[in-house]
Parts: sequence; structure tokens; C-alpha cells
Amino acid sequence: MIPKEYRGGCLCGNIKFLALGDPNNPHTCSCSMCQRHSGALTLCWVEFPKEAVQWTGEGGEPSLYRSSDYSCRAFCSQCGSSLGAIDDGPTVGLILGNFDHQGQQELAPLSLMKD
Repeated sequence: MIPKEYRGGCLCGNIKFLALGDPNNPHTCSCSMCQRHSGALTLCWVEFPKEAVQWTGEGGEPSLYRSSDYSCRAFCSQCGSSLGAIDDGPTVGLILGNFDHQGQQELAPLSLMKD
């Protein structure tokens, strides 16, 4: 079976991603670090295994800022768009607003799902 594909990228298109397979843990976060990372009160995330995420744009991999002892925040150095968090462990968290098609139900945090 061919894995499902999810595509997205930054505002200017320099950094793009392809995430393959099943998304994990779609959720929202309103912690102070997510607020500062995004400039919004709440951030919507979805996680993928690190090996399932490919950086496909001309800019290659995003720039990283070490935000904690276990994770880096990813962003485009050209346009400044926040892209997600790359953990030291096996997980990449991608910001839902960067996906080309955010309306896919499997990406939506439970608190945002519509009946």
C-alpha cells in the first residue's frame, strides 16, 4: 500500500516538506514557548516520525533554533515562517497552518474537529 502524502512549506516556498504515512498526535498548544514561536495564542501541531519527513524545497532543511534541552524550533531563514519543532528523539512536529491542505480530518486536533 502506498503511504498517504502530506505536503506543505513556508510562506515564500523556499522550505517545503513532504510527510508520509499516518500523522500522530494532532493537538493544540498554548504554552508560552509556542506563543512566542508563532506569535499566536494557540498553535496547532501534528507529529510524524522523523524518517517520514523529507525537506523538499530549494532551501533544503529549515534553520533551527535550540529552544530546549530536547528540541529545536524550525523556521525559514528567508521569510521567517515558523515550520515546526524537530526533537532530539524520533519526532518532528509540524505546524498545521503550513500544510497545503489543512482541512484533512486526520490532521485536525480533536478540539477543532467539526461534526
